Amino acid sequence: MPTPTRLLAAAVTAAACLGVTAVPADATTQSDAVVSRGVTIPTFYNPPASLPPADGALIRSEPLPLALSLPGIDGPLPGTATRLMYKSTDSAGRPMAVTGAYLEPTARWTGSGPRPLVALAPGTMGQGDQCAASLGLEHPLLVNGQTLSVGYETLAIYRLLARGIAVVVTDYTGLGATDRLHTYVNRVDEAHAVLDAVRATRSLDGTSLTAGSKVALFGYSQGGGATAAAAELQPSYAPDVTLSGTYAGAPPADLAAVTEAIDGSDLAGALGWSVNGFLESDPALKPIAEAHLNAAGRAALKDLSTMCVGDALLAYNSARSTAWTTDGQSISDVVQSEPALKAFLADQRIGALEPTSPVRVATGTADDLVPHAQARALAVAWCAKGADVTYKPVILLPLGRALINHFTPLLVDQGDAISWLTDRLNGKPANSNCSTLPLLP
Repeated sequence: MPTPTRLLAAAVTAAACLGVTAVPADATTQSDAVVSRGVTIPTFYNPPASLPPADGALIRSEPLPLALSLPGIDGPLPGTATRLMYKSTDSAGRPMAVTGAYLEPTARWTGSGPRPLVALAPGTMGQGDQCAASLGLEHPLLVNGQTLSVGYETLAIYRLLARGIAVVVTDYTGLGATDRLHTYVNRVDEAHAVLDAVRATRSLDGTSLTAGSKVALFGYSQGGGATAAAAELQPSYAPDVTLSGTYAGAPPADLAAVTEAIDGSDLAGALGWSVNGFLESDPALKPIAEAHLNAAGRAALKDLSTMCVGDALLAYNSARSTAWTTDGQSISDVVQSEPALKAFLADQRIGALEPTSPVRVATGTADDLVPHAQARALAVAWCAKGADVTYKPVILLPLGRALINHFTPLLVDQGDAISWLTDRLNGKPANSNCSTLPLLP
């Protein structure tokens, strides 16, 4: 069995071990619903024609059945879920509807103060609406012969719920919400979606949260970039959302470095998601892209625009972008040759602003998919600005495949990351290690 297939099989097996059943993706028929790779997206995800003016305003909500749930003495374990749609603002200043989910834990919070809230930013799910993290809570393993999606963020979500911490999960811009394409790794779109998820949760009826509930952010990979950007932008965009701490694991802080690294890798499909997202964010870049993309490149971008991670692992593993361009240049080379593209990626750089709340940056020393060096550079940049930074290098030997090198630190460090956030929510001060960071790998 080829390596990417083994990786995918391992993910599916892990989901199956949690008691997940593969469900028919088109089990319902809705006349006004969007269908993505044979999956009928519930009409809940269709945004209304007009949106409320306030960022974080709740547009609609409904109960969300959790696939992995057990009966308990005090209620279902690990808790109950509510599907959300709320208003946010994109990087161009346009109003947008974002979907997600709020999870109310059954477990009691035993820390200080009222029950806290963690906003979880998912790692890379894909670009098709069927890949949305909120749908993954309902169908952790979705397979229908046309698409394969694994809701791997369930592990972190349930670990937080087990501590009595409430969780709100964002689907990001255009992932789930059917009116636009997901603007993959757009730092502003992601940061706004994370922060506005907190605001939306505050207006949700029937939760155990109070005005005094502390808030923290959790994210790895794409999610780590989203929480890092949210921590930076919170003082200006959401001063009403006070953060107790932010975990940013393997953040793609420098997209120029990440673009080069993922080209030809196990997750080369993410390169197509990035380009699609850039063009969705700034339509002025489309003529530049059209001048450089050949027929194969245009077909790949269209194909990837409805794919989930499982699909991309199978269809575009080790693909190289040199096959997508008219002159055989890589996407990285094209970016460097086009000032507008180069400026766009530079504007996506995370680390130019100082977070005013504690942050924990973790990165695997062998990570060559979201390169370790650029994630470490984010911690260095924040330390230089005087931020309260806990930098954690997850020291591991290279494990052969880029995706394994990237995914393993998530599992190895997740417990420590959750414990660090729990301490912040308990009011314990963080211990910045900026002074010793130069000595760390």
